[in-house]
Amino acid sequence: MKVRGQRECKHCGARWSYYETGTVECPECGSLRSVGVEDERDLHTDSPVEFDLTEPREAVDAHPLREVADRAGEIAREYVRKRGFVRGGDLLTLDDTYLAAQELRHAADVVRRGLDLSDDEEWYFLALLRSADAEADGTDSDADSRPAPDEVPTSMHPIRGLAYAEAVAEYRREMADWADEREASAVPHGGRDALETLGDHVKRVQALDGDVDADTAELLVNATLDVGRYLREGDAEALASARDRFRVLKM
Repeated sequence: MKVRGQRECKHCGARWSYYETGTVECPECGSLRSVGVEDERDLHTDSPVEFDLTEPREAVDAHPLREVADRAGEIAREYVRKRGFVRGGDLLTLDDTYLAAQELRHAADVVRRGLDLSDDEEWYFLALLRSADAEADGTDSDADSRPAPDEVPTSMHPIRGLAYAEAVAEYRREMADWADEREASAVPHGGRDALETLGDHVKRVQALDGDVDADTAELLVNATLDVGRYLREGDAEALASARDRFRVLKM
């Protein structure tokens, strides 16, 4: 949606940024009567949302894993639902926390359904539970990193593939919306073609229900990051990198 970022409370006169709070409620007095004080409306899709997995992590030793997964998946879904990638007209990057939340919610669904899990699959879910919100709370470290591509159990490759494809599809959609809001001359040459090519690769992975190896899923995300950087900065090296990755994805 397009909104005026700066708001003023009609009750107490306080001013605040809607982009930071995501609400028209006055942070000073709580009044819902406020007005936008800028003439221009900017595209804005991101909302402030907490991503905290402390509760399900602390429940691991006290509750069945299916119950833990149910709660973890609920938290991850809520985070994904509220997140966006345009803040006050600025295109953000596809961040690792969003990717982790998408991956965790899909892994949690597998565990929640009560299927027999191998030791590797259980480790994978618990590793995601331990690390998915690490960047969000500022405690990201090597010890809290999500499983690397070569650590994802083969049986869980479709989980990462589908999670990444869904994340990329959503980010690509918002990149396209962001580009549509700009003057044609403000969108770097070749940017729209890159978005179309990216969309084709996303559709292929989705048609396979994410059943690609973890390296391919990683390549898709890295190509997406290149496209985003090219649109934001006009960096020719980013476009060249994206095209190289697209060629590999076709193989």
